[in-house]
Amino acid sequence: MAQTADDRAGAPSPDDDAPGGFIRRVFGSRQFFRLWLAQVASSTGDWLGLIAIATLAGRIGADQGDSAAVGGLAISVVLAARLIPGFFLAPLAGVLVDYWDRRRVMIVCDIGRAMVMISLPFVDTVPGLVFASFILELLTMLWTPAKEASIPHLVPRSHLTSANSLSLAAAYGTFPIASALFAGLATVAAWFAASGWTSTLHLNQEGLAFYFDALTFLITAAIVSTLHIPPPEHSAERLESGFDLGRTFRDLREGWRTSFSNPTVRAVNIGLATALFGGAMVIPLGPGFAQDSLGAVTDAAYGWLMFALGTGVALGIIGVGLVQRSLPKGLVFAGSILAGGTALILAAASSSLFLATVFVAILGLCAGATYVLAMTLLHEMVDDELRGRVFATFFTLIRTCVLFAMVIAPLLGGVLDRMLPDTLTVFGGTIVLTDERLALMTGGVIVVMGGVIAATSLRAGQRQDEIERLAP
Repeated sequence: MAQTADDRAGAPSPDDDAPGGFIRRVFGSRQFFRLWLAQVASSTGDWLGLIAIATLAGRIGADQGDSAAVGGLAISVVLAARLIPGFFLAPLAGVLVDYWDRRRVMIVCDIGRAMVMISLPFVDTVPGLVFASFILELLTMLWTPAKEASIPHLVPRSHLTSANSLSLAAAYGTFPIASALFAGLATVAAWFAASGWTSTLHLNQEGLAFYFDALTFLITAAIVSTLHIPPPEHSAERLESGFDLGRTFRDLREGWRTSFSNPTVRAVNIGLATALFGGAMVIPLGPGFAQDSLGAVTDAAYGWLMFALGTGVALGIIGVGLVQRSLPKGLVFAGSILAGGTALILAAASSSLFLATVFVAILGLCAGATYVLAMTLLHEMVDDELRGRVFATFFTLIRTCVLFAMVIAPLLGGVLDRMLPDTLTVFGGTIVLTDERLALMTGGVIVVMGGVIAATSLRAGQRQDEIERLAP
């Protein structure tokens, strides 16, 4: 089993009853508290930069194509540049993170992302935005597994679940802050325009957002530079021996083998992949489901469904962090997947907006808990020298499943509609089987099956651990 933080990270300090004691109780250590502050700054800037890039892409595309549709296509192309690298290069990034000093990787990536952001106000073509987005994603692919692989060195084992809850809160809870900031920058940009500076330094709304994002990355780099993160085991020997293509492929295979042969890691990957696949189907199918299956006449119904999903995820993330000390993590992880799949089936079968909203909220609650526990189990079970590769595989799998769900969900409903009857009688009631309802029900079944597989794999891992302990 992997070693997590050393005893010093969790040892009481002389000032545990002082303000620092509160930080230690909530965050596990002052070092993780600093990393969390860096995540808050970086995530706020990340969301702000993403909104600004999408806005700028839409404006450039519309101006060049003289059409709003062309602007929408430009946004899709630019955002695709943030997704595609992860499918092909993330495993290699994981190998590099297991070779290099992770603290330095994070600092260099933050400085690199800041430089890209500073250049973006002067980009006025869609290909330029695509190239910048591609570079940003490459740097993020290195930064994220380096950060995840470092967390067990910064907090004691007992705080890993809480640390992951706080990390996810920093990653996703900052989106509303970034949205409000972007709206507020319009007023600041108007003041600069009146001063005549906008044309020279590109101090319009998007330009100000890019400069602010660059500042957050520099702040993050400064904070990370104060952390004490040991390099991966055997990293010095690997670097001294130079680049070896054969060894790189062997390390890639080792990372993939660990991800799918280790029973616990396999359970985490399969369980979370299926859970996200089912949950992500709600996003593209939601508007049609609200209209055709729930009889909604306005877009407000879809808004309520998305609000319920987001609120549930937030409560799941926070709730697991609050009660993490008393949780049997493996059991709750598999149970959350099973409950989430069941909630998705019930939401799809609902005929009223209220019931559908309640079940979607439960789905979100289970998804949030599943995500936190998945990361905690990986932190606890994976050796430090493999952690970068395993987390790179983990994030690639998440990205793939979410994108695949969004693409396949609308097609799946149409195929099932041709194969199955138009109505289904259950307990004397009749359910109209619309395309969206069929697809969501199928997604729920897939999630439940993933939960069963995850539970089976976790039990196999427990039996394997017991055999190893009893072996002479």
